[in-house]
Parts: sequence; C-alpha cells; structure tokens
Amino acid sequence: MNYSQLAFSDAVKELQQKFGSRHIYERVEKYHVVDGLTANKKKFIAEQDHFYLATIGENGYPYIQHRGGSKGIVKVLNDETLAFVDFSGNRQYISVGNIETNPQVALIMVSYPHRARLKVYAQAKVVSLTDEPELFAQIDPADYKHRPERILVLTVQAYDWNCPQHITPRYTAEELEPAFAAQRQRLADMEAKNEKLTAELEKLKKQPNDHDLLPSG
Repeated sequence: MNYSQLAFSDAVKELQQKFGSRHIYERVEKYHVVDGLTANKKKFIAEQDHFYLATIGENGYPYIQHRGGSKGIVKVLNDETLAFVDFSGNRQYISVGNIETNPQVALIMVSYPHRARLKVYAQAKVVSLTDEPELFAQIDPADYKHRPERILVLTVQAYDWNCPQHITPRYTAEELEPAFAAQRQRLADMEAKNEKLTAELEKLKKQPNDHDLLPSG
C-alpha cells in the first residue's frame, strides 16, 4: 500500500515541482510503503464513533457524508478489509448510489482529543443483510439505536496520517467525565460534611444552656 502513489497524480506532481516540494514527496513515494493495516491503525479505527465518507457520482461530482454511531462503528475484519452497517437515514441514498456506479471511496477519521486524522482510500462494495447474515451479526452495533439497511465492505487500497494542524481539540461528555470526577467527589464530601455539621448545630440548639438552668426571681 502506497498512499502517495494513489494521491499524487501527474497534475499534483507538477504543482509539487512548481512550488518546491517534489523532492520531498518523491522520496515518500519510494519508501512509504506498508503491508496492510498496522496494529496502531486498527486500534485508532476501533476507537472512532464517526467518520467522513467521500464518494463520486455519475456526474463526476464528489459527495461527502458524515457517518456516526457508537464507538467502533467501523469494524476491522482483517489487515485489508473494513466494514460497517449502513443505517436507515433520510433515504436519499446518494452515497450508496454513487458506490453502485463507482466503488472508489475515501474516508477521513478524526480524533479531536488526540488531534489525529487518518485518510483512507478504498474500494467499496454494497452487501445485502440477508446475503451475509454472519458478517452482519459480527459488525452490527447492538448497543446503538438504529435501523440497519445494508452492509458496506471496504477493501483498503492505501492510507496515511494527516497533519494535526488546525484540528481544535474537542471532547465528548463521556471523555470529560474522568477530569471532573475528582471535583465531583470533593463537592460530595463537602456537602456531606456540611450536612453533618448542620445536624450537630441543630442538636446543640435544642440542648439547655447554663442560663436556662439558673433559678428565676
């Protein structure tokens, strides 16, 4: 797999030559070759709960769609194959229709907390749920509310990391929870202590003091 060889068309190379970066990327083309998805890439993919999918229509225009779900929405089947369940949505079927006529797709997966971005070139195939019931059972996100319509199987052609520049860190409520756990516990302890002190004060108020014990007159 060599991402550069797929991404760098003749027009791209001419621009690299014109603006002085061709000598760098020429070396990348020769030596940046990988054999399938690495363990690091598989782990990254398994942790994502969303991605962007680019397809090409019959009119030649690209279409980019955001896909989301539970963590691990895209499953790694082996070193060269990914798959995910296609949920029922607005029923426009643009991405699926594009894939039926042009199976070449691109994915971008972004981890905002880590400011990491993975680019993937792949060949996509639309698979019926009834044609591959065992595969569907393997990749269906049972813990996520959805209505499955089909499976998309992606044969990875190449991938590469993208520059983290301009990725603003963003965090989900689940990711922020550990950071606030200590503060919440401290607040709970303080509230419990305050309730205890308040109860003791109320108890003291009800007890007779020395002045109350003195004889009157």
